Amino acid sequence: MEQLDLVQANILASGANKKTVQVKNGLGSLMGSKEMVEVDFAKDSNMDYLLERDEQERLQYKSKKHISEQPWTLDNWHLHINWLNMVLVVGIPMIGWYYALSGKVKLNRQLLAFSILYYGLGGISITGGYHRLWSHRSHSAKTPLRLFYAFFGAASVEGSIKWWGHSHRLHHRYTDTRRDPYDARRGFWFSHIGWMLLKPNPKDRARADISDLMDDWIVRFQHRHYIPIMLFMAVILPGLCCKLLFDDFKGGIIYAGLLRIFCIQQATFCINSLAHWLGAQPFDDRRTPRDNWLTALITFGEGYHNFHHEFPTDYRNAIKWYQYDPTKVLIYLSSLLGLSYDLKTFSQNAIEQGIIQQKQKKLDRERAKLNWGTPISELPVWNAAEFAENIKATPNLVVISGIVHDVGKYMEEHPGGETLLQASLGKDATKAFRGGVYLHSNAAHNVLANLRVAVLQDSVDQAQRFASIRGEKVDKF
Repeated sequence: MEQLDLVQANILASGANKKTVQVKNGLGSLMGSKEMVEVDFAKDSNMDYLLERDEQERLQYKSKKHISEQPWTLDNWHLHINWLNMVLVVGIPMIGWYYALSGKVKLNRQLLAFSILYYGLGGISITGGYHRLWSHRSHSAKTPLRLFYAFFGAASVEGSIKWWGHSHRLHHRYTDTRRDPYDARRGFWFSHIGWMLLKPNPKDRARADISDLMDDWIVRFQHRHYIPIMLFMAVILPGLCCKLLFDDFKGGIIYAGLLRIFCIQQATFCINSLAHWLGAQPFDDRRTPRDNWLTALITFGEGYHNFHHEFPTDYRNAIKWYQYDPTKVLIYLSSLLGLSYDLKTFSQNAIEQGIIQQKQKKLDRERAKLNWGTPISELPVWNAAEFAENIKATPNLVVISGIVHDVGKYMEEHPGGETLLQASLGKDATKAFRGGVYLHSNAAHNVLANLRVAVLQDSVDQAQRFASIRGEKVDKF
């Protein structure tokens, strides 16, 4: 049968086979992402060219390492930093904290309430819009809702939809590898914020197909004009709202603007860090994502991350009624209002399969820690003459369902009494064991399995059926 060409498959997965609209906002190099994703469609659709370029870069960095691979020193520390993100994620919030903690701008109840409201609008636009709508296409949305997500998502100062969605698709495509932008294996700090503040290594560059995002005029518009949209929505608009409502323009700038930005960024970053570090893994434990109610509380319901990585196009993160997931509720309510539609869910059967498979893996690991007796397939096979010969040397042998057991050391411990075992020596006690005298418990089967010494040649099938009663996986002899 013809095999799928992996080179062509990777070209398709990265969208390199498509010519998409190029939309730029001038921040590619400043954000440290341009060299990680920039491609020349005329050349980069040619895998031979890509491989040749990879080899050239390998030789280039063989003698001179990229700054991300060099140790930090007093002379080069500034070269390790992504300064745009440092300003947006650290510098600007520090201004807000200065004015707040110094008491130069006071916080009152009205200002606090508005800041929380604005925080919610920005947060839900990231989780419902940037994440579940655009990154995973878990549902579709009408233009008014998409515009709402695009503008209030920009207010959270986490990059454009295009940049955010591409990074997140890479995260899912390359989870827990060097090409994962926020690889959790590199530590909590790196996955939380370090990946944004440090320059990435071009050798880890990767690409995901975002042609569907670029087909959306709202995504293109927001990306092209991201800086003015971000500044207006994140800082100026909350200031103007507070001026209009409370005559407190400066308070709106500091609390509903700068400090709110800091809080929503840190909450969102917890999806990359805390959701890969704290909690249970009910669906799969081969990768780091985890489910945890605390992370869900912080991230508008994104904390059920183990479920999300297994079923990424499901519009839900929480599938149980008592689990906190306001983003799911918003998407569902918006569908009732006709603002969203085509809400995707995985079948309950597929979800239950994942749960059962993970439970089985855990059981298998626990099972492997215990002594279950010698497997039937590893026992020697005796014919009648060999059994007669062995019973002369070891008279404490009892046959049950074709399996020979040495009960010598178990005589005094037998709950049914030593005399019953004495009467069974050298004989087939199958009927007595299986209800003729006692209908033995599961524990009795387990004890008996640790007394095995051989299998009778004429009773191999019977022995295998007997072993399967206690759940053994019986291999053929």
